Amino acid sequence: MAKNSLLINVDIGETRVGLIADGVLRELYVERRHHRSPVGNIYLGRVTRVLPGMQAAFIDVGLDRAAFLHVEDLLAEPGATDEESEGNGKSGNARGARGNRASRKTPIRDLLKEGQQLMVQVSKGPIGTKGARVTSHVALPGRYVVFMPTVDHVGVSKRIGNERERRRLKEVIESVKPPQGGVVVRTLAQGLTKKKLKADIGYLVKLWEQTEAARDAVKKIPALVHEEPDIVIQSARDLFTEEVSEIVVDDREQYQRLKEFLTLFLPERANDVRLYEGYEPLFDEYGIEEEITRALSRKVQLPSGGHLVIDQTEALTAIDVNTGRFTGKGRDVEQTILQTNLEAVREIAYQLLFRNIGGLIVLDFIDMERHAHREKVFKALLDALKNDKAKTTAIRISDLGLVEMTRKRTRQSLGGTLYEPCFFCDGTGRLQSKETICHEIFRQMRRERDSLPGYKIVISAHPAVCDMLEREEKASLEEAASRFQRRIELNPRNDYHLEQFDLTGG
Repeated sequence: MAKNSLLINVDIGETRVGLIADGVLRELYVERRHHRSPVGNIYLGRVTRVLPGMQAAFIDVGLDRAAFLHVEDLLAEPGATDEESEGNGKSGNARGARGNRASRKTPIRDLLKEGQQLMVQVSKGPIGTKGARVTSHVALPGRYVVFMPTVDHVGVSKRIGNERERRRLKEVIESVKPPQGGVVVRTLAQGLTKKKLKADIGYLVKLWEQTEAARDAVKKIPALVHEEPDIVIQSARDLFTEEVSEIVVDDREQYQRLKEFLTLFLPERANDVRLYEGYEPLFDEYGIEEEITRALSRKVQLPSGGHLVIDQTEALTAIDVNTGRFTGKGRDVEQTILQTNLEAVREIAYQLLFRNIGGLIVLDFIDMERHAHREKVFKALLDALKNDKAKTTAIRISDLGLVEMTRKRTRQSLGGTLYEPCFFCDGTGRLQSKETICHEIFRQMRRERDSLPGYKIVISAHPAVCDMLEREEKASLEEAASRFQRRIELNPRNDYHLEQFDLTGG
């Protein structure tokens, strides 16, 4: 296998895409038949609620939960793309486009009414208990450009650093872009000819025309008027860069689709798609399954023996750095701590990208007494985050060794996709001890003793709790029988939760 590859595993009801960079699994995407991401989809929806106090509205677009629309998403700069664009080089009509947008201070009730129809695009998928976030400014991504039909704007990805190339691309786009709509040039367009850029724009303009026609033909609202391609085509469009040597796919039908797509949009790379026909599953053959398990563990080992502990909550993600069994080779404790923290920086940047962790993140590095060491670790962190497409911000290491940072969240984290809260502990990670439950049973017996009929009390509980009552808590059980003047019987129930119990008379 080449050091840089795109592996596509097509299984029953599920497709997984792994991006291998320098022989290491860098990114993993999962799409399931019944849970396709709505990000990029365009809907004709209906306004269900307008919330003036929040300057927002809820839009019924046909998903499980109503989508959220902020006033800035109605009127702000478009950009439903993962690439930052530069605001210079807008064409002459840009001022008119800006004039049609109200500021965030504009009362949302002046713009939207309940029951109003509105075409919106999903910019952020549902995450946890939150519904999708939508915008009325459509952005249609192609391989080389993003077409934005609602504004007149020309921009170039900030990742293209050469000023001469930036100017050239702007001039090319200005000469080929349609009269209505804006274009942002993606990083992949660097060095591209005018012919290819024009073809990409032409394809997106036709796509927008089809979307408008679908909108006009809608008979029942809400309705889907444009659906983003599935993960197979998306990965070829967005991840198959010059650095990636090949695409390996294990399904013949998807192999043919990829060949046709690349023949149309990237003919010189159509032969870089390979069909995997081995007996072992694709991800097993390339060691990807083991890497997924390692990378999603709560405890992640570092090369020298230290480790990270990663805990995700609804509000934030905490990453703790520990030296573990690593004690260093010399007597300088500070040097040992510095080496562990530098190893942690590289692994943290990898984990944030691989797990797609977003929102507020707190990094707890091992305390460093020397200011120079803290600066070195922080600079290493910023350098490691440069390769992340998601927007990140970080505040310098505090005296306590903490770094507060944020990473833009656009979709569910990988852990949120592959896992769900434990039904036994409800996601807390902790259960009441069996001893605690035994004493809670005794307290409940005291509360209910007068309402329980008959001469005995039957305790129905988890077998482990009943076993503790019979053994370690036998003396307490006998004391309860004596105090309440009842015979106490135990009824082990395998179908009970560890913390569940019932008291009945008899």
